[in-house]
Amino acid sequence: MSAFPPSFLTSLGLALLVPAASFAQSAASATTPPAAVQQWTHLDPQKDKVMGISTQRTYEELLKNRTASPVLVAVIDAGIDTTHEDLKRVLWKNPKEIVGNGIDDDKNGYVDDIHGWNFLGGKDGRNVDVDLYEETRLVAKLKPLYEGKARTSVPAAKRAEYDLYQKVKKDYAEKVEDEKKQLEEYKPLGESLAGINEQLKAVLGVERVDTAVLRRPPVKNPDARLIGLTSQLYESLKASGLPDMDAVVKQIQEATTETEKHLKYSLNPDFKPRAVVGDDEDNVKDRNYGNPDITGPDALHGTHVAGIIAADRDNNLGIQGVAGASVRIMGVRAVPNGDEHDKDVANAIRYAVDNGAQIINMSFGKYYSPHRAAVEEAIRYAGSKGVLLVHAAGNESKNVDVVTHYPAPVPLAGTAYPNFITVGASGSTNDEQLTANFSNYGKKVDVFAPGVGIYSTMPGSKYGNESGTSMAAPTVAGVAAVLKSYFPQLTATDLKRIIMQSAQPVHTKVPVPGDKKTVDFTQLSSTGGVINLYKAVQLAAQQAPKGSSSGQ
Repeated sequence: MSAFPPSFLTSLGLALLVPAASFAQSAASATTPPAAVQQWTHLDPQKDKVMGISTQRTYEELLKNRTASPVLVAVIDAGIDTTHEDLKRVLWKNPKEIVGNGIDDDKNGYVDDIHGWNFLGGKDGRNVDVDLYEETRLVAKLKPLYEGKARTSVPAAKRAEYDLYQKVKKDYAEKVEDEKKQLEEYKPLGESLAGINEQLKAVLGVERVDTAVLRRPPVKNPDARLIGLTSQLYESLKASGLPDMDAVVKQIQEATTETEKHLKYSLNPDFKPRAVVGDDEDNVKDRNYGNPDITGPDALHGTHVAGIIAADRDNNLGIQGVAGASVRIMGVRAVPNGDEHDKDVANAIRYAVDNGAQIINMSFGKYYSPHRAAVEEAIRYAGSKGVLLVHAAGNESKNVDVVTHYPAPVPLAGTAYPNFITVGASGSTNDEQLTANFSNYGKKVDVFAPGVGIYSTMPGSKYGNESGTSMAAPTVAGVAAVLKSYFPQLTATDLKRIIMQSAQPVHTKVPVPGDKKTVDFTQLSSTGGVINLYKAVQLAAQQAPKGSSSGQ
């Protein structure tokens, strides 16, 4: 799952795409907003008038006299920068494994798994970066069997697979066209915005074009064209959650590069990245493959996710995660730049569970799942061990009650998993922008959580903003970790129930993502609410069994 939702970037970029004009006025310098404002997620809806989750208020008012217990959260993702200044102290260290001795000391089947495991690596240390989309894999597999054939010529036992090919062939073609269209938009968009950004810097005499500058351009007697331009940019930048125009340009340039990769590799049926791993990707019983490199070639997404959950709250550096010092992060690399393999997802869940994770964050997803049964079995296994799975709803503005987003919250046969919670993305303001325009939605989405302009850790001990349900899910995982830490007797089912019950419905009128139609926010998820740590802790304190927390 991309950290840059296409619909988000496109709508942002098109809103910002305005004709450049020449102005010559003097201006003052802009200032950088403090980290506390950048981390709006931690603010309180009542006190701060921002649709955060009340993290700071919770620690100050409800948790200061309580004792926290250790909790382990697994992050199944693309990789985590294990050297980041704000993460290295909170990373899980396998106590039974000796660093770098090439021996499986704890006999768990994974050699030197100090901080977790990488299911996208080979035993020679190489790693998969870009992989195919699931649509591409299926087309490559099924085209030789069914292309050009009539359904009546196919044996009855194979007709379901024939029908699958007809559907996936259409979706594959649409995906190719969508990516081409995005690339056609992104390239000129990035160039135009870069030019506008540099021109505004020169005209206004500032180093950064941020919302403070755009709201009140520091010029005397500004030209009417400048007023119109800065006003439009201000509204768009504010809605994006990005700190300044430099960040906008950077994200669009990165999205352009990512889209080029997808067209060249992810949508290329002849591309064979799995050769690096050296396994049989269809053998879901195979579990002992990969390597211990949990960082991988591109750790941006996973590093950002890990920081949201539990970036060091006590080191006076960078940011603060939702969860505190008692929480540790296990890295499990299973998500390439492309679509994850069902086999890897199932094995990643099992690895995390077997090595002590109590909560698993899953900021990824796709729309085909050829080995769905293996993933369902792993989800049930996690449930049998009391592990909560937190899953991002997806970034395609789709109704997931109509189009299934995998891993699905409901198995092919049966009712919804009691240990599986699905999360949509919300914005910082309680208005028409409360719902992120890219977020998937529907009654199979349990709750919404902050997912627009989320400031967190980046590789190289850096920090920055990203948007996506990929950012909303770890916010919920962080809340679950706090609840489990201070109320350790809560089960996975308890955690899901408390998070959902404490997400009070919001009756703001918002556009349906990807649509102009307006609905009550409560119609976009089963709870109709945005999560809130303060209310969740209050509810947990009322409902948790006696003795589940100390120091009250």
